[in-house]
Amino acid sequence: MRRKSKHYTLEFKQKAVELSYAKGNVKQVCEDLDIFPSVLYRWRRELKDYGNNSFPGRGNPKMTDEEKEIARLKKALKEAELERDILKKAISIFSASDKKNTGL
Repeated sequence: MRRKSKHYTLEFKQKAVELSYAKGNVKQVCEDLDIFPSVLYRWRRELKDYGNNSFPGRGNPKMTDEEKEIARLKKALKEAELERDILKKAISIFSASDKKNTGL
């Protein structure tokens, strides 16, 4: 029978990692908290690799601060390019209508 997956809060994960470092015995902490050791080791690795950006929630990617900044800048660039394209199209429409009105 498949074990039902559990969802843990950010605070629980952080406290579990803290406790595992404080006690120094991952196996005992896992037994106390009823979690698999592989899960706790993964949480420890994520916290080490991503710091405050660890455990972003379901469906959200884990990113470093630099990766978040790159994603933000890419989004801003995409919006600026869209605005530029809209303005180009508007200019071409208005200049075409000006040519019709002047008889060229």
